Amino acid sequence: MNGYQLLDSGRGQKLERFGGATLVRPCPQAIWLPEKPHAWNDADAIFSREKEDRWQYNKKLPKSWIVEIEAVRFQVSLTDFGHLGVFPEHASLWSAMRSWIRPKMRVLNLFAYSGGVTLAAALAGAEVCHLDASKGMVDWARENAAINDLTKAPIRWIVDDAIKFLKREAKRGSFYDGIVLDPPTFGRGSQGEVFKIERDLLPLLEYCKAVLSSDAKFLILSCHTPGLTPIVLNQALAQVFEPEGIDSGEMILASVNRFFIPSGSYAIKTF
Repeated sequence: MNGYQLLDSGRGQKLERFGGATLVRPCPQAIWLPEKPHAWNDADAIFSREKEDRWQYNKKLPKSWIVEIEAVRFQVSLTDFGHLGVFPEHASLWSAMRSWIRPKMRVLNLFAYSGGVTLAAALAGAEVCHLDASKGMVDWARENAAINDLTKAPIRWIVDDAIKFLKREAKRGSFYDGIVLDPPTFGRGSQGEVFKIERDLLPLLEYCKAVLSSDAKFLILSCHTPGLTPIVLNQALAQVFEPEGIDSGEMILASVNRFFIPSGSYAIKTF
């Protein structure tokens, strides 16, 4: 199996399978008890934040390996922050986006990380602009493009600050038919620009509005910031756009057992 599964959760942790590796990572939302306590004994590695961020290995794992989620292949690896280079909870948003994409449609992916949206959109026939402030993450996304046979796909790879880029695109009259953004709680642009979501989200959405084409189909906003619930994101979009056509909810990790894990919020505006 080379996909993803949430195998169990509880006691502030989650037990996940990424391809051939079974991992335990922190999950503060999981306040319940595990349903399959014996399954946790087979974990290949455990990430802990008790003293310092670190991985404890019960089995030697490769430096990186391939995982496929929603028909998109990712090169994953264990990072110092406990991440692996993909957020499986975003997969349902990729599916929604694909339903609106038409060939040669222009899609902008902001705060694009390792490229899940970029690759899903490109595989559906879109022309994509992939932007992230981290050159390392853009390089990782390009590697993911290669393993999806998208090396020659119409993807622009940009290392830049999102707001600065949007301002330039508006001045150039460069428009997009769909925008996806997953802003961080706090971040720094490629030149050290500071981003704080509570302060900068509404201006960011205004700049996104300025580069949406007259034929735009969607804007998808997601985040993992505590306190920014679906209602908050819904109302933020409703201040910038007409409230009609806005849907919001929780991103979730679906489990093979009873208990799903809420994993951030989303709001979608369709036109």
